[in-house]
Amino acid sequence: MKLVPLIFSIQAQEAAFAAWLQARRDSGLIRRESSANLYRDIWGSFSVWCAGQNPPVALASLHRTHLLAFQASRTGIKNAALSARHVLRVLRLIDQVVQHWSAANAQQPSTAAQEAIGLQPIIRYAESSQFARLPQSLDAGEARQLITFLSRARPRLGTGPVSLDWHVLRNRVAVALQLGAGLGPSDIRLLTLGSPITPGSSVKERPWKLEVPGDGNAPAHETPVARWAAELLRHWLSIRSEQAIQGNWLFPSTRTGKPWGKMAQYNAARQVFNDAGLQLPNGGSLRLRHTFALRQLRRGTDPQQVARWLGVSEPKVMLRYARVLSLQAEAV
Repeated sequence: MKLVPLIFSIQAQEAAFAAWLQARRDSGLIRRESSANLYRDIWGSFSVWCAGQNPPVALASLHRTHLLAFQASRTGIKNAALSARHVLRVLRLIDQVVQHWSAANAQQPSTAAQEAIGLQPIIRYAESSQFARLPQSLDAGEARQLITFLSRARPRLGTGPVSLDWHVLRNRVAVALQLGAGLGPSDIRLLTLGSPITPGSSVKERPWKLEVPGDGNAPAHETPVARWAAELLRHWLSIRSEQAIQGNWLFPSTRTGKPWGKMAQYNAARQVFNDAGLQLPNGGSLRLRHTFALRQLRRGTDPQQVARWLGVSEPKVMLRYARVLSLQAEAV
């Protein structure tokens, strides 16, 4: 008895696909047999999945939850087996076939596929031009190289004191906070002596987060500091106090406390990259911020939390990061 609805479901869906395919051929939209076979394989997988559900999923009762479940069955636990672009094409094919079937059978047009696409921004924008310029980041080797270089700026047990001019130390710590706390260049220049937060730290006098002032383009926000970067920041605060550097800016341009200029800070960061042996293109400073964001997302941190740490409110920023992770997953 259970085989009857299963056979009927498969037959109905195969007939729906055949009718859609013939219509596409008649209109000249599908001419190559290789394209037809590709669509047939995709639809066949969907039909088999529908027939295997309890109860089987018929076209007339198709819902977005069915499509999301089908997608999950194909992409796997890590959601990396299929690219976002491929998932979009699968859902679009299902939508076209179901809409054609609905029209031919005087049924209410289905919105299941559009709803499934709309619920997933990374799928919805998989072919969007907004991803033409994706954020660039350091690879794992470059990040390790830079962290190793920066960490040499502070004294360690069993080693002698590190002799660096205060402005050289400032430059390296500023770069460390871009990579270790996700700060942009403007964030660095806005930091004050009140920005480092030490209460609640697991290590005495070591800052564990930063309060970043707003600048009109981004709101004030807080962001955590990686331990290696926090150690460098603690050392900088100590040296800054010992040398009686004035002013309230965390990273002043002069001993008298003048603010750090945009170009001066840019050139300082470029010099740090060169000293570390990294040949980064123009804008390399922003790669550090992007690297922080992508590393947090790979660790499973909620994207909304990462957005708060970055001080961003535009959804398209996080969508670009999601696109980068999707492309990287495809390459594995």
